[in-house]
Amino acid sequence: MSEFKYACPYCGQHIKCDFSQSGSVMECPTCLQKITAPQAPASADQKFILTGKKLDDRPKLPPGLAPPMEAPRRGFPVAALALLMLLVFSSTAAILFRDKLFKSGGAPPAPVPTNTVAKPAPPPVVIPHASDTNWLLNLKAVDFPETPAAGRIHGQDFLSQRAWLQGGALTLRAGTKGAVDFGLIVNFSGAQPDALAGQTINVTTNAPLAARVTLRWRETDQVVKDNFDTGYALRLEFGALANNHLPGKIYFCAPDDSESYVAGAFVAEVRKPKPAKPKPAATNAPP
Repeated sequence: MSEFKYACPYCGQHIKCDFSQSGSVMECPTCLQKITAPQAPASADQKFILTGKKLDDRPKLPPGLAPPMEAPRRGFPVAALALLMLLVFSSTAAILFRDKLFKSGGAPPAPVPTNTVAKPAPPPVVIPHASDTNWLLNLKAVDFPETPAAGRIHGQDFLSQRAWLQGGALTLRAGTKGAVDFGLIVNFSGAQPDALAGQTINVTTNAPLAARVTLRWRETDQVVKDNFDTGYALRLEFGALANNHLPGKIYFCAPDDSESYVAGAFVAEVRKPKPAKPKPAATNAPP
């Protein structure tokens, strides 16, 4: 029996092999790997050492040693991919719709200041309840109140909410629109605003004839009025005329059973006189 030697391709261990075992699978006595024995040399006297062939590419470890574990391949995280797609979509949408979000040529609205303090609404004007102590026919004891002109007309509390001077007549009325159905009218017989500005007028109860004063009030569905040409007490103080307005103060006391009076301040609008009504054309009577 002829033998030859070859080297283990795994550990280099020299292994003796019979010529008849050429090409057979053998086991290395050292590393225990399966080896395919090489072809026998042509002569037993061959000097160089042959090398066996590996049976497979995966080495066999000695008993008791576990093969090394391969590191798991990491795939691209799904959450990171979704976040990336969301960012790309948001950026694209912002570019496409920026003209709609911010109109060209217009600046963004200014922020509303939060530290501003709202101005309180002015308190409503309350009609002071009429008092008999304010009904005085003696002008020496009269003091002008600083409040808007108010008082009592025919037993009803009165507050002047609008005043004007037109055609030489001063009107103080309740309400601001419509016909005068509750108020006071002093007729100066056509006196102009310039003539009244800066003047003080005093009318005592014993004056034989004075400016006509008319009181108007409503009873059920009709307006009633009462005229006074004498017997009343009146004091009027007019200020300076400016911008078609004439300020003033009034105290009026009527000699009626209802003890009507009006006292306080006012600002009268100066209105143009009403145009005179055209007279009808005269017609020639037949002979």
